[in-house]
Amino acid sequence: MTKLPQISSDDVIKKLKAIGFGYAPHRGKGSHVALYKIGDDGSKLLVIVPRRDPIPRGTLLSILKQARLTKEEFLDL
Repeated sequence: MTKLPQISSDDVIKKLKAIGFGYAPHRGKGSHVALYKIGDDGSKLLVIVPRRDPIPRGTLLSILKQARLTKEEFLDL
């Protein structure tokens, strides 16, 4: 089982943008950023990333679940 590293919100956002996520219009003001993507099956994926450095591991796992990514896929980005 792969252990997730301590990572900043900016790094998470960069990785998600690299796989097609974009900023959600009119969302994510303040201490959170909203990113969205249309999934392969046509569904809309909305991921909320808190502005924290570092992001807690449990929160990062929740973000990966929302983005439909495994730990390994995320680390390979």
